[in-house]
Amino acid sequence: MIHLLRAFLVDDEQLALNRLARLLEKTGRVEIAGMTTDPAVAVERLGAEPFDVVFTDIQMPALSGFDVLTKLDPQPLVVFTTAFSEYALQAFEVNSVDYLLKPVEEKQLERALNKLERILGGTEPKPRIETLLQQLASAIPDRRAFPSRLPSRCGERIEFVDIGRVTHFYANEKLTYAATPKKEYIVDYTITELENKLDPARFVRIHRSTIVNLEFVKELHSWFSERLMLRINDGKDTELTVSRDRVKQLKEKLGL
Repeated sequence: MIHLLRAFLVDDEQLALNRLARLLEKTGRVEIAGMTTDPAVAVERLGAEPFDVVFTDIQMPALSGFDVLTKLDPQPLVVFTTAFSEYALQAFEVNSVDYLLKPVEEKQLERALNKLERILGGTEPKPRIETLLQQLASAIPDRRAFPSRLPSRCGERIEFVDIGRVTHFYANEKLTYAATPKKEYIVDYTITELENKLDPARFVRIHRSTIVNLEFVKELHSWFSERLMLRINDGKDTELTVSRDRVKQLKEKLGL
């Protein structure tokens, strides 16, 4: 008889939770023994009964995925699901079972399940989750809940912009725009307000009037007066100027 991995799923976005559950069930290797969009409920369930593995999002309201784990003793095997770019995830490679970048793909999932089975079968050592949490506490200190969408008002109509699709924000003639590969939206925030509102692991201010989504950075080129020219992957190769005083921070965020 094939032993199915008993898994508990945690993600504050119901659509992401449902998608992950479908992918796991499709493998025929996992039993979804519980799932929730509420991290507090996850702490209660995980403390009350055993599971082989927990798949958890990182950034969630009230409690992050890290916070959930620190409340559990013993700490379970964990696979993180996250939108963080890979440059920010070096600690995950050695101290968690695995991490899945959103949107989760089948090949990623197979890799994680293979590793889980090796650990549970005793052919691979169990990762030290405590070490991971200590490393990430300093590597990713800001665990606030960041918005996934922003409102854009057009007359009497309000449209919501998925932040994951925004390549950059820029200010022009007293208006602020959220640029996506297909369209630009006016948003009711200043660049400074957005800098404080957005996830600093994904967005960085490169100019007094521009914030860029690091996931869309395609190329960097030296420019005049110690500045950089940044080209983004938006289908148009849009070029943005990085001011001299912002170069160091951008390079650090990109792991350069």
